Amino acid sequence: MRAEIIKLRQKINSTFMYVTHDQTEAMTLGDRIVIMKDGEIQQIGTPQEVFDQPVNQFVAGFIGMPQMNFYSGKLIITDSGRYAVKVGDAVIEVSEEKQQNLKQRNTQPQDITVGVRPEHISLNGKESAMIEGTIDVSEMMGSSVHLHINTLGRDSIIIVPTLELKGRSLSIGSTIRFTFGEDVIHMFDTDGLNLEYK
Repeated sequence: MRAEIIKLRQKINSTFMYVTHDQTEAMTLGDRIVIMKDGEIQQIGTPQEVFDQPVNQFVAGFIGMPQMNFYSGKLIITDSGRYAVKVGDAVIEVSEEKQQNLKQRNTQPQDITVGVRPEHISLNGKESAMIEGTIDVSEMMGSSVHLHINTLGRDSIIIVPTLELKGRSLSIGSTIRFTFGEDVIHMFDTDGLNLEYK
């Protein structure tokens, strides 16, 4: 049905307004998406914009399947004067673009919620940036494995390409270590606002 609606819109070359609670429909059908909560607009943008640059934690959690993982953390400034996030014992310096966004807003160190999409988590990284978890469920999906893990007292989902596994044990109950790239971290303040865009 989604394909038929897309074809119909192209055929009559007219603006459509489509209301849905299904974020997959919104992402695949919309040129621009208006995300609402309790009757209030949260964000307006292209599907890619709202996926890559969610303005708040609600949008971040609503867009994307499986849902974004959220961790309690801290935004810190390292001895070298650069921003980094601390999740558990792991310290991950954020990308240069994120450094600039935070500096422009004179963002101060604070307690934050760190958001990372399941497909942006890696099993390879610096030792100081690794987080440990226990595998609860392992779902083989062909080109990737969906790992449901318990880490830092909460459940997370990690999507790992099978090529990245290289003989690692993924049995239930085994320990796994993971990290996230410096350019895919989302940082939300205690009000749920994205520190890069508020």
